[in-house]
Amino acid sequence: MAKISNLILRAALVPGALLLAGLPAWPQAAPAADQPAIAVTGLVDTEDRMLAPPPVSGEDYPVVFSTETRTNFLRGGITFDFAHSDNVLANTGTSPISDQSYSIWPTIALDETTGRTKLAFSYAPGFTFYQQNSGLDEADQNLAADYQYRLSPHVTFRVRDAFQKSSNAFNSPGEGLATGVSGSAGGANNLVIAPIADRLINTGNAGITYQFSENAMIGANVTFNNLHYPDANQVLGSLYDSSSQVASVFHSFRVSRRQYLGVSYQYQRLLAYPVGGTTETQTNAVLGFYTWLATSKFSASAFAGPQFAATSQLGLPDSHLTAPTAGGSLSWQGERTALAASYSHAITGGGGLIGASRADGANAFVRQMLSKRWQASLAGGYVDNRIIQVADLPNTSGHSVTGSVAVQHQMTTQLAVQAGYTRLRQQYDDVPAISLHPDTNREWVTVSYQFTKALGR
Repeated sequence: MAKISNLILRAALVPGALLLAGLPAWPQAAPAADQPAIAVTGLVDTEDRMLAPPPVSGEDYPVVFSTETRTNFLRGGITFDFAHSDNVLANTGTSPISDQSYSIWPTIALDETTGRTKLAFSYAPGFTFYQQNSGLDEADQNLAADYQYRLSPHVTFRVRDAFQKSSNAFNSPGEGLATGVSGSAGGANNLVIAPIADRLINTGNAGITYQFSENAMIGANVTFNNLHYPDANQVLGSLYDSSSQVASVFHSFRVSRRQYLGVSYQYQRLLAYPVGGTTETQTNAVLGFYTWLATSKFSASAFAGPQFAATSQLGLPDSHLTAPTAGGSLSWQGERTALAASYSHAITGGGGLIGASRADGANAFVRQMLSKRWQASLAGGYVDNRIIQVADLPNTSGHSVTGSVAVQHQMTTQLAVQAGYTRLRQQYDDVPAISLHPDTNREWVTVSYQFTKALGR
């Protein structure tokens, strides 16, 4: 299987990029006046140009109002955050320990689009100070970059990377509302959360698409995800480093102006590193998918197919599993309402647990404009992890539920105030870093100042 992994990872990008870049593109046609312009994945579907459907694009839905879409800007600012959490230390006694924290987040973001390229970059270092437990004071990092290059009118290459360093999963400029919603099969599983524990998360993705006829497209994606806990004492030997590599290829057909059908093949290598060994699961899946671009504001997608897994732990013989994989997602981008939601049933990485997981996961994010200066946001996530095991190891199966709600008042063009509440509930009986105090409640208030400068002016 390792040889298969290497072959797929090489074939998915390097030879494919060289081959597709050299193929001639079919002549462009003038777009129809009533053609829907769908930007659900950051690309525009017109009569002459297809998009990569959400089940195979590898990216999150943009939860923005239709009036907020803009390009070519430089944005900077600073955010001050005050938060109270009733659970900042794990496994320290019969009662959870609460504390207040104060954070400052300088932020900078760049978005630049030319005829053939698109670059998006954001960086937000953070500094957090705890009122009663100064040993928890932290310096965080949030960095994301996304580069897209059109090699020819119908060949597009894209590379993305995101890095986060934090000891608190909710401590960021976006607080508990910073989660993304993806319509893709598989993906990272980051909803197993120790109350306060240093962790590094790095996710990279590269992909290429080639529209070789008016209504047909092929593409390939490779994704890498790494989770690292620098201080094992903070997770009490019950959460572990993990990594995953995912490679996929797809063939998509536009069967009508608003409907896509396709098929994809996906390979995963999912690793976890418990004390004394390594657990590894390799999966192969063949998935059919469908996307409906109902209007210029609404889209819905679904995928399904069989998934075959082989798992080895601590040098023991492989165990084999065949299971169905399925999921769906939808997106709405209106003038006053924006939402995205997804559900998936698939074998994924355990997100810090002792091995790969047969996971049922759901995510949703909603924004509502209440008035010219007021808006509300709601985010929620759920994952039920059933660990795939070979050896007689602790069964770390369980589930997590999280929800956040916030209201924001735009006092001036540059100044905004937000208040919100996050609730986290986790049930993992054999994970000491979580099981003693499974609930976390967090309230916060943020004050943000931002300026935006249009590029080229």
